[in-house]
Amino acid sequence: MAFRIMSAIAACLFAAAVQAADIASPGVLVKTASQDVIALLKKTHGGAHQPRAAILEKIAPDFDFTHMTRLAVGQYWRQATPQQQAALTRQFRDLLVNTYANAMSHYRNQTVQYEPLALSPNASYATVQMIFVERGGQRVPINYYMQKMVDGWKVYDVGVDGVSLVINYRNSFADEIQRSGINGLISVLARKNASLSGDRHSGGA
Repeated sequence: MAFRIMSAIAACLFAAAVQAADIASPGVLVKTASQDVIALLKKTHGGAHQPRAAILEKIAPDFDFTHMTRLAVGQYWRQATPQQQAALTRQFRDLLVNTYANAMSHYRNQTVQYEPLALSPNASYATVQMIFVERGGQRVPINYYMQKMVDGWKVYDVGVDGVSLVINYRNSFADEIQRSGINGLISVLARKNASLSGDRHSGGA
């Protein structure tokens, strides 16, 4: 996933707190996460040295990382052992969180526009539609695909400018599994996370 796309996702979540008050419950969850992340940004003055654990604490409750990983791995998920599934989920979660943390440092009060959300009382799925407006005026449509679970609404995919986060990763994951197996994909994700974590702590993007 291109850094611009992940940066748009992150900045969209941060800016959501400004205008999301009237959005139905799935959008309210995005708002709550946004307020927490913005507070963290202000506390650390918008720097790149964001504590990963704190970021994970803010966004994890609203994301179904296991579902996202299962969708991203696709047909190979059922071939993985429970231990491999757990490792894939952990590494994919860390990849998203580490990329999110790097994108956080680029937040500079960008704005977000919202599409009306019509949600029936019995709805099990919802799409929170937003338009991220960059400082130069570029408009990037962002969709949060959410499912109602026992413990509330959870994000299971994000679409940015028509590109699905899950499908984008599914293609590269399938290629890697075909080359080096499921353990090979786990190793690749672990190396990416080590690199991203290092970049974050050194201020790189």
